Amino acid sequence: MAAIISEKFRIFNAKQFLESLGEAEATNMYFFVGRSSKWDVYIELYNISGTFQVGETVSGGGWTATVAEVHANSLLCSNVLPTSTTTPSWGTTITGGTSTATGVSSIYRYATEEIPPLPLDNQIEKQSVYNELIAAKRINADAARLVIPRYNWNTQINPKFDMYRPNYSATPAGGGSIGIQTALGNNGLTSAKFYVMNNTYEVFKCLYNGESPANPTGVNVVDEPKSNPTAGQGTFANGVFTSENGNYIWKHLFTLPTGDVLAFLSTDFLPIAASTEASRTQVEGLAVDGAVHVAVVKDAGAGLPATDTYYAKIIGDGTGGIVKFTTDGSGSITGASIQAAGSGYTYGNVLLKQGNVFTDAAATAAVGTVSASSTGSIEAVISPEGGQGSNADAELFGKRVMTNVRLTYDEGQGDFPVDNDFRRIGIIQDPTNWGTTAKATSLTVRGTHVVKLNNATADYVADEVISQANAGGTSKGTVVSWDSTNGILKYYQSPDVHTVDGKVNAFVADAAVAVVGYTSTASGTVDTASGTVGTPVVVTDISLVEGLSNPEIEPNSGDIVYIENRRQITRAPDQIEDIKLVIEF
Repeated sequence: MAAIISEKFRIFNAKQFLESLGEAEATNMYFFVGRSSKWDVYIELYNISGTFQVGETVSGGGWTATVAEVHANSLLCSNVLPTSTTTPSWGTTITGGTSTATGVSSIYRYATEEIPPLPLDNQIEKQSVYNELIAAKRINADAARLVIPRYNWNTQINPKFDMYRPNYSATPAGGGSIGIQTALGNNGLTSAKFYVMNNTYEVFKCLYNGESPANPTGVNVVDEPKSNPTAGQGTFANGVFTSENGNYIWKHLFTLPTGDVLAFLSTDFLPIAASTEASRTQVEGLAVDGAVHVAVVKDAGAGLPATDTYYAKIIGDGTGGIVKFTTDGSGSITGASIQAAGSGYTYGNVLLKQGNVFTDAAATAAVGTVSASSTGSIEAVISPEGGQGSNADAELFGKRVMTNVRLTYDEGQGDFPVDNDFRRIGIIQDPTNWGTTAKATSLTVRGTHVVKLNNATADYVADEVISQANAGGTSKGTVVSWDSTNGILKYYQSPDVHTVDGKVNAFVADAAVAVVGYTSTASGTVDTASGTVGTPVVVTDISLVEGLSNPEIEPNSGDIVYIENRRQITRAPDQIEDIKLVIEF
């Protein structure tokens, strides 16, 4: 069965996402950062015999690599050979060159600091995201906008524009119809270059690009569209800019406010002004449903009344539309424009025949004779539903949402640490607070575990493995942040690298057992006097019970709607990051 998911569906989803951020019963969207540890090749092993060694070469099935880290059921590797795309098949025996240890390969993912792994859309990946999550910040309505590809006024880069037309389409692969392409060869408005941002951040939509029988794909631009053009560089009236020579007609849609320019304008995208923005609402107030703003000469023809200016009514389901056209001595059409835009048209025809060609602008004085053999064709370009400028979101195909989240120093009283980096960003919908089903509502939430330590012998270092040999089994984790002033150690735990005898063991409130850093050799004991159940001690916004604190966000809660693995993003105490994410629906 022939079917299509229309662009309207994508626009609807994008707007729903955007609107949900500001609703009373809001969908709580959180921007998160995670993955402080570097990217390395990950290979999971089973049936391990012997002990692999850091630095040795391992191989199997034509694949070789250098061991960077050894874990209970996996290896992290680098220097994959003979090529980066060489992959050990599932079930391949992997052998250590020095240790002669062996293991059978299962899950394998190639990654380096320069080439992060592609995210996977499955439950295991979701769990991994939560395990390595550092912190999240709520996205408010003022931190998101619909965005579209950016086209600047630049006659060198963008010498010509497509014009708005409601009937562009591709030629179907199965045949049966012939598509209509834009001036620049696009198969539809969604991919067309039919709008521009000028040098004062005004956004205009191209209604006409000079198309004529002599120039079937239009002409190059000359005059920059402006709401206040200088003399000799076009005119602006009723929200429409017309170039000096009449070859381009532009509809003003909105002017970007300074805040949107700073927050949402990027090299590749420009924001659609919010629906409440003054310049946009003013334009919407000028829109006329079914008005016709452009007439295009399709065929100059011959034999029409000669060498004068004439008028023709637009015939269709609307009213009041009148086309103005001129002819030469042969009765051929030399130009056409709109005399009266009318209203209510969903279709319209310009009939150049007896009774519909007039000598006056009101189209009341019919020409005495129009030859039945005369030819010529003028197209009346019908406006989108609601009229030009009535709905910028739909007219510009706003199917992408940009969020701009600002991370200011160690905001959230340290939820976002500044002594480590991150390599993963994304968005979670409706996560819940730790140990509950209540949706998180705080501006920031911490994703790391915390242990408060006494008498640390040295500073723990970022990304080192820590361990605690307690009675229930050795606990392991990886350091995310260390606050030596308050003795606060933040860490994460993952079954990929922190299992002992098949299990990830929690750190325990036992002052007799040290927490030791593998790299730093730092050693400290849990401050079990910091808080009790029911009476926690709060240190830098962290609620501690016997020196321990769980993350503020419940693992695997909510829905991860966006994940992006990136190269290392370094933070610093005096640093502010503006992170822009573009989500396409």
